[in-house]
Amino acid sequence: IDEIEALSSIYGEDWCVVDEDEKIYCIKISDCLDQPKWTLCLQVILPPGYPTAEPPIYQLNAPWLRGQDYTELANSLEEIYVQNLGESILYLWVEKIREVLIEKGQSSDPEPDIKKTTEEVDEDDGDDFLLDYQPIQEDAIQMLNYITSENHKVDEELPPIHHGNPVTDRRSTFQAHLAPVVTPRQVKRVLEKLYENKKIASATHNIYAYRIYCEDKQTFLQDCEDDGETAAGGRLLHLMQILNVHNVLVVVSRWYGGILLGPDRFKHINNCARNVLVE
Repeated sequence: IDEIEALSSIYGEDWCVVDEDEKIYCIKISDCLDQPKWTLCLQVILPPGYPTAEPPIYQLNAPWLRGQDYTELANSLEEIYVQNLGESILYLWVEKIREVLIEKGQSSDPEPDIKKTTEEVDEDDGDDFLLDYQPIQEDAIQMLNYITSENHKVDEELPPIHHGNPVTDRRSTFQAHLAPVVTPRQVKRVLEKLYENKKIASATHNIYAYRIYCEDKQTFLQDCEDDGETAAGGRLLHLMQILNVHNVLVVVSRWYGGILLGPDRFKHINNCARNVLVE
């Protein structure tokens, strides 16, 4: 409570209480006060164990924040948490983000495209950014044949990719994509193919997990990726372990709609993944 009151007084109008009961907060951070060029919105949920036992759940939102920039900034925040275990860290996080924005403002980085002011889908954009939902049942035999084929060039082939039914909640949209894979090389190929689609590439997060069963060693080769949505990849992989699925890659794309969903986002990610797996 002391920390929240202090932050509210320090940052004034830039500090916003989204939900007092759920402890959801948002703060707008800029490189300077007068004419800000680089701006970012930090959204946090403070879990019951914060600060002694749990870190804040957070999202970094800015239309220009993608790929390497997001990863580096997220890593910096994680590092601050580890270095200050058990202590209140929101102020340190905010000032670290401001420091990064000031550096960008002083560097030769081009200004962000002001036309793209939000990660939300425009009102008139409809659902055209979603890939067509393809019922998987039609291709089940093809997939099974693919997985069990003894083609020596299996690494060179692009597995069939299927797109699940999109789910929308408070303007955030989630869609799962699935492909049968039997080697890590195929995982890479499928991801590359998905990212060729501009809408998927522009998703706020592309969370994925895969499990491949190695017959010779009788072990699983598995991995996951959060893509900035903290802990989402691990939860997705855990779901796949519970369902005991293997030789498959699942990717869940999320297009952020401007409204913080809190823990519900994990529910939607897992539900999309589960539906496409069951189908």
